[in-house]
Amino acid sequence: MWLFLAFLAVPMIEIALFIQIGGLIGLLPTLLIVILTAVIGTSLVRSQGRLALGQMQHSFQTLKDPTEPLAHGAMILFAGALLLTPGFFTDACGLLLLIPSVRARVFAFVRSRIKIQSFNIGPEPSQATPQDPTIIEGDFSEVDPVKKATHQSSGWTKH
Repeated sequence: MWLFLAFLAVPMIEIALFIQIGGLIGLLPTLLIVILTAVIGTSLVRSQGRLALGQMQHSFQTLKDPTEPLAHGAMILFAGALLLTPGFFTDACGLLLLIPSVRARVFAFVRSRIKIQSFNIGPEPSQATPQDPTIIEGDFSEVDPVKKATHQSSGWTKH
């Protein structure tokens, strides 16, 4: 239901803002602002994305929880999509998401509403390598020794 309302409300807000701002400053300045925010937003997304990627790589290298850098990367990607969408409301939301403190607050809000069951780095306990080096794990199936061959021997097997 919320998604439907967002898809309904956002275009209506954008149209209203285009009409109001276009009537106030004119058509050409309005179009230039929309194009300029897309260009500036793209460069900001690129630089913020590099920072988030560096933080994510650092968390993987130090075996820390990568949740926050991954969330920041997703929000930066979403901000880029908002900035490339023509409109004043989407540009404002996209620019807000490029501010690290705003992303941190959004992440804190989302984290408070989600319960994480577990987080592991490494193999599952059931898939861990056995302690005894003489144990070899594998699958098997029993072959019925009484069963007759249904084909002629290739010469590679004993009968």
